[in-house]
Amino acid sequence: MKKYSSVFHDIILLLLLFLLGAGLAGCFSHDGDDDSAPPPSETPPENPPPVVPPPGPAKYIILFIGDGMSLENEIAASRYLYGKDYSLTWHSFPYQAYVTTWDVDTYNAYAGDLGEPFYDETTFDPLLGYNPAQGGTAPYPLDTTGNIAYLLRAYTDSASAATAYATGLKTDSGNISWLRNDPLNGAIETIGEKLRAQKSAAFGVVSTMPFSHATPAAFVSHNTSRSNYYQIADEIIGTTVPEVVIGGGHPSWNGSYMSTAQLDTLRSSATYTLVERVSGQDGGVNLLYAAASLPSDRKLFGLFGGTGGIFEPPVPRDNPGYPGFMVEGENPSLSEATQAALTVLARNQNGFFLMVEGGDIDQANHANNFAWMVGAMWQLEEAVAAAVEFIDQPGDDMNWDNTLLIVTADHCTGGMRLNDALPLGKGDLPRQSGSSYPDNELSYFSGSHTNEPVTLYARGANLDLFSEYEGVRYPGTKLLDNTEVYLVMSRAAGLQ
Repeated sequence: MKKYSSVFHDIILLLLLFLLGAGLAGCFSHDGDDDSAPPPSETPPENPPPVVPPPGPAKYIILFIGDGMSLENEIAASRYLYGKDYSLTWHSFPYQAYVTTWDVDTYNAYAGDLGEPFYDETTFDPLLGYNPAQGGTAPYPLDTTGNIAYLLRAYTDSASAATAYATGLKTDSGNISWLRNDPLNGAIETIGEKLRAQKSAAFGVVSTMPFSHATPAAFVSHNTSRSNYYQIADEIIGTTVPEVVIGGGHPSWNGSYMSTAQLDTLRSSATYTLVERVSGQDGGVNLLYAAASLPSDRKLFGLFGGTGGIFEPPVPRDNPGYPGFMVEGENPSLSEATQAALTVLARNQNGFFLMVEGGDIDQANHANNFAWMVGAMWQLEEAVAAAVEFIDQPGDDMNWDNTLLIVTADHCTGGMRLNDALPLGKGDLPRQSGSSYPDNELSYFSGSHTNEPVTLYARGANLDLFSEYEGVRYPGTKLLDNTEVYLVMSRAAGLQ
């Protein structure tokens, strides 16, 4: 009996020790409702949970540019579409800041006024390119102190602004990814070209403007003048050869942006599948079908546009409470063009860079045409929403841990100011007579570009990089420079 009693005692002792250990473990357990943690001296478990590494480089980078888009344009479009000031898709993105847009010509104009040296990469003073004490620390209406005369004194053009985003370098107005002062062999490698060379990634551009126009051209070509449309088209088609090009400029409607000989080259190309505007056919349907069925060894070229060279803009209806648009269907929407581009570029498992431009926002603002601006802003809103949906869709490699999506502008145009004493509501348009507004719901102070800062919104991978540049050149503000946006994209992609 003593033998069995001893064994029984041992069993009881083991059970007590087991239960005591389980109880102690329960005291140190951690869930979402308990902020307690083991003391520092606690011996770690034998099999600790794996450490989750920080996000790696962004494989997929999508940059949306609203050409000439101001924050007031965003607010106006949001009111028309949703009846609220900040309800566009990108207004919910987690990172938001502002961007200075000055180029070399802008800098030199202000420097000359003050008797300061002209721009030099190694010694420049950012406050000569943009001075928040003169222009404001944030876009209007967040900061209403901007001096209009200062904002109109000098400003960037779209070519040099796009070059800053594409290459990280300031250049002269009119230059397309080319060094300032136009030296021989002054072409600057763009972010898309670097991604292709270093990572075998793909790149492309989409725009409502002609494909050889300033903003898309700066991401896929190099030239001393934005006006050399045929030269730019030649380089895009025959030398740079991006995986996707979608834009206006079809010579059957406007021959300024490419020649019929260049069109014939595209039609017989062994590299590109060409989808072009055809009378009576739905351009969006044709483009999306071509993207979905594109052979693996082919690239996509979408060529559309109307008499102005651009995609014919949607026309908003003045129907309070019920926003809507009249749309011409032979050109794709910017949303359809974006979806087609993403479909093709996402085939490359090494990643891609895509620039999408809502280009005729700028043209509408040059004309002080509010209704046109609202239609162009709707196009951009739908395109950004389509990109978000594309990233969210399951079954592929793209997700918010490896994708960086940015929405910004290259500069402001027109100086539109809303009259908040007479706010426009959902579906509501002002009475418009040419470029004037008799009921005073809004006004413009210019028909040109301005040096106002623009907004920037970002979602996805490596957002912390933006904070490293925010306010560095302009302490105490949320201002970044457009060249620093390039640096964020380049570092996020892991480029050398």
